[in-house]
Amino acid sequence: MSAILPPAERLWYKHPIDRVEGTWIVIALTWCLIMFAMMVGWHIWGNQNLSTETYRTTPDKFMAKAQAMADKYTVRTETDQKIPVVAPPPGSDVYMLGRLWSFFPILELEKGKTYKLHLTAMDYNHGFSLQPANINIQLVPGFEHVMTVTPNQSGTYSVVCNEFCGIGHHTMVGRIYIK
Repeated sequence: MSAILPPAERLWYKHPIDRVEGTWIVIALTWCLIMFAMMVGWHIWGNQNLSTETYRTTPDKFMAKAQAMADKYTVRTETDQKIPVVAPPPGSDVYMLGRLWSFFPILELEKGKTYKLHLTAMDYNHGFSLQPANINIQLVPGFEHVMTVTPNQSGTYSVVCNEFCGIGHHTMVGRIYIK
């Protein structure tokens, strides 16, 4: 039989399915339902998921908040671009934005203290990949992601853009210090 030729019997779909075929359909359907339940359950009981709030915003509003935080809590500047290192008090709202081709500002947070981290992109889609913790969020212009974070390990963390954003994408790296 060839796939090019029409079926010998025109009403092939009216024939009852074979027992083996029915068994495989039941197995496949059961497995699909199990996987669906696992996805829902993993989100509820798994500790790896990042639950964020997302709000609409404008680049101007978000930049004003980020700049106000940077002006108030800057402790020093780093890199050739003189990006401010900001040490906000525990419990405060902390703002970080992605733009061509940098993250602003560099954050300095305290271990064991809770912060509300606000993230957005100013111009194009950017990725927020916190390494080596492997936390990934896609930043989209016009949307502000808000998450509650409590750093539990000291160190220097790199923030890498994992969404191709143009010719300078490979230079788009930021930092978060946990003291």
